[in-house]
Amino acid sequence: MCDVLVAVGADTAAGVTLFGKNSDRKGGECQPLLQFAEAAHPQRSTLRCSYIEIPQVAETYRVLGHSPWWVWGFEHGVNEHAVAIGNLTIFSNEPIEERPGLIGMDLVRLGLERGRSAREALEVIATLLESHGQGGSALAPGQAGYHNAFLLADADEAWVLETSNRRWAARRARLDSCSNHFSLGTDWEIASRDFESFARGEGWWRNSSRVNAASAYRNRNVPPQISEGRYRRSQHLLQLGRGRHDLASFTRILRDHFEGEGVWQPGYSAEDEGYFSLCAHSEPVSWTTASMIASLPDDRSAPWPVWVSFGTPCTGIFLPVYVDGVIPAALACGGERDEAGSAWWTFYRLQCAAAADFPRTTPLLRAGWRDTEAWIEAERVPVENAARLEAAGGRRDRAVELVSDFMERVSVAVLERAEALLAEIA
Repeated sequence: MCDVLVAVGADTAAGVTLFGKNSDRKGGECQPLLQFAEAAHPQRSTLRCSYIEIPQVAETYRVLGHSPWWVWGFEHGVNEHAVAIGNLTIFSNEPIEERPGLIGMDLVRLGLERGRSAREALEVIATLLESHGQGGSALAPGQAGYHNAFLLADADEAWVLETSNRRWAARRARLDSCSNHFSLGTDWEIASRDFESFARGEGWWRNSSRVNAASAYRNRNVPPQISEGRYRRSQHLLQLGRGRHDLASFTRILRDHFEGEGVWQPGYSAEDEGYFSLCAHSEPVSWTTASMIASLPDDRSAPWPVWVSFGTPCTGIFLPVYVDGVIPAALACGGERDEAGSAWWTFYRLQCAAAADFPRTTPLLRAGWRDTEAWIEAERVPVENAARLEAAGGRRDRAVELVSDFMERVSVAVLERAEALLAEIA
């Protein structure tokens, strides 16, 4: 399960596109933050993704994203051109292909590596989807795969893309969110060549009018409570902040639990919509394992921040990272089992300790992070200003050094604070 949201232009306080996502996976699945540099590739070279090998392109862009430890691709991420993409499971009437293909997380990373805009990344994903399909386990090694939806954004626009095997449809978005079901109606703007004819051929759409994507393709056997409540909630919170959205408002949305001021309230059952909140604690279905908020600027001449969180965002902290910088090793490490020095595993242990009594521990953690958040913000602004001056003076390498050093200092401070908080609430 996942939720992804976007606000473009005038719907934000600064007039800059905001993208946010909670990646909801199985609890305990490590999801480090990975970074890959831009690269040129030889002619006729190939690329091994999670399950299959595909032709490589001549040039790929610098990318940064959260990746489950065993997967080639990203749950969500950004690239050097300020394109952000996140994927999520959706349930189609069409069975998933049995043969391996490009899973949704592969397509996120491929779209970022090959797309200079949201629309270009959409075209990359759609072309690869039609060529290779999306079969293969995406939940855990050996388990079933799933159909995917994507939200793609850049400084100028955003797109919602929904798929069923090799078929797809998409529309532009401005203030919008996606959850784990088809949300496109007849409002889609572009689609695969056979998107409508296939639905009619299967008997899912029986008249000559434009195909309603959700009505035709959505699998109604999947319980609606797992996604409909979250979708309504994210739409409501986005509308509530229209014109004023910023990092703080997107953080509140990603930490939302319907009620309780961002504190998970026990007592729900899996039959209740309240069990499936935006900040997921809905074991055994899913937990939020990583989150990202990105402000996507027009001006990328100097390093710009992306905000990431490990584990449930209600118990953790969002820290700034920079596509142009070199991310700390602590953020990038972590595998199948608990690993010393891994940011993801540190925050997972904190989350597990908090789970003993979320109503008691979450307010303590939020208060406990306050000084660290204030310190990060006080340090961030002068560092970014200095990096901007260095970049404007043609000293790009020095700008990169400044933000890389800042990320390292933040990483050390945050992990030390996490260990201290763990001792306090244990």
